[in-house]
Amino acid sequence: MAAEMTAAQLIEKHRPTLDQALETVRTRAYWSPHPEHPKAYGETAAPDGVAAFEALRGARFELDQPGTDDWVGQEVSPYGPELGISYPHPDVDVLLPAMRAAMPAWRDAGPEVRAAVCLEILARISARTHEFAQAVMHTSGQAFMMAFQAGGPHAQDRGMEAVTYAYAEQTRTPEQAPWSKPQGKRDPLKLAKSFTAVPRGVALMIGCNTFPTWNGYPGLFASLATGNPVLVKPHPRAVLPLALTVRVAREVLTEAGFPADLVCLAVDRPDEGLAKTLAVRPEVRIIDYTGSTAFGDWLEANARQAQVYTEKAGVNTVVIDSTDDYKGMLGNLAFSLSLYSGQMCTTPQNLLIPRGGITTETGPKSYDEVVTDLAGAVSGLLGDDTRANALLGAIVNPQVKARIDAASGLGDVALASRSVANPEFPGAMVRTPVIVKLDGAEPEDEAAYLSEHFGPVSFAVAVDSAADAVELLRRTIRDQGAMTVGAYTTSAEVERLVQDVCLEECAQLSLNLTGGVYVNQTAAFSDFHGSGGNPAANAALCDGAFVANRFRTVEVRRPA
Repeated sequence: MAAEMTAAQLIEKHRPTLDQALETVRTRAYWSPHPEHPKAYGETAAPDGVAAFEALRGARFELDQPGTDDWVGQEVSPYGPELGISYPHPDVDVLLPAMRAAMPAWRDAGPEVRAAVCLEILARISARTHEFAQAVMHTSGQAFMMAFQAGGPHAQDRGMEAVTYAYAEQTRTPEQAPWSKPQGKRDPLKLAKSFTAVPRGVALMIGCNTFPTWNGYPGLFASLATGNPVLVKPHPRAVLPLALTVRVAREVLTEAGFPADLVCLAVDRPDEGLAKTLAVRPEVRIIDYTGSTAFGDWLEANARQAQVYTEKAGVNTVVIDSTDDYKGMLGNLAFSLSLYSGQMCTTPQNLLIPRGGITTETGPKSYDEVVTDLAGAVSGLLGDDTRANALLGAIVNPQVKARIDAASGLGDVALASRSVANPEFPGAMVRTPVIVKLDGAEPEDEAAYLSEHFGPVSFAVAVDSAADAVELLRRTIRDQGAMTVGAYTTSAEVERLVQDVCLEECAQLSLNLTGGVYVNQTAAFSDFHGSGGNPAANAALCDGAFVANRFRTVEVRRPA
């Protein structure tokens, strides 16, 4: 079948979805074309997904991409088993020129064809969500349901959102435009002008360990949809979900008549540091990165030839001033602190509580009562080991465990972390959150709560007043950054002060969440993840700025 016929068929198939996505990002309403419930994928989908995952273990992951000079792989599931999968290691001097050579046909295809191909890639990934869920679970340590939802439909939503924004930005300018300038009695000046969205070059997507697909898909699909080849460089402990993504993308591109080398995989040897090598290659013109502040800062300082999009670390803060639903507040916070063992860039760390206490619908509560009651809410939520395993997942790496163990030495422990046995996976390291009391007025405590402690570590910071909490919030966002901010207050004045800080320091705010929506969760097409306006991240998922600088517009004009 001719490539243009295939492209036309893909447009016909996916144009209604693209139109719905365009409308949804305009209205910010709820919408998702990807089912959240595991049973929605068919009666045999779950066992088929497990079987597909097991079939990948202990074997080479063939991709047939150019420049393979070795086979590498070192993934061990946080639940215990070694995956034993080996992946192609790239000779970048061969691979990168091949990727550049694939660009012209993809550029000439135009925004609509590129969007349709990207949506087909996402549709095929969606059909294999159970397989991807197993891959995410056994590389990130997420519990199954979270791996299924966040690693599957929610990640696919974020990828589709990026495609949608990319299409919208590329089509703001018409492809063709007549131009006529009146000249009085003389004939008008007439030109025919064409405008082409031109990709920057090879895009490097550097994946993270904890959310390989959710954090990876926005950059991957934003770059691909704007005409750029994408080199996917996964975290060495979380290769499989992104390797599967690359394989699906290459299959779809080939079937649609485009070079498969528009999407390639780069897996490094142990301690090779391939990301640093790739980041400064002249062919690499776009970089997407999620991870530590140190490496994000290095990329921003050294990858000068590339447009760099980073999501780094922040100190997420919740101001607790007052509430009219004390039990709901405690339950909401307990869930937020516990989900995936706090191993989310959006998990609250610092809870700012007036030392004189707060007001509630049942009367005043002292600082100590609030902290004790929150500790009790967490303990109650995680008291049953089966439910605890389903919420906590597994600790992703030894560094997180070290931070949990060190937290008890930072202050008065209000809630100690405990180990939870996982009968299905005896090798899993499962730990409940630790809550430490700190005094916001003590300089030695400040060093602790103004540093990020990634994992299930949070601090109940005593402050003199709500006004002091707001000022500490401002300083935290300005100096350390924040992916999320939360506040509980029944005071219009305190709400205004918190909101003003978030508007001025550019941080996303959630107010008085007491139900089934949590500060550390965001919905594609409606919520912005990060703002790009504070040190935690220089980009937001997803807005026009996230996609618009991945291409430039080149004009050709000639006499009409």
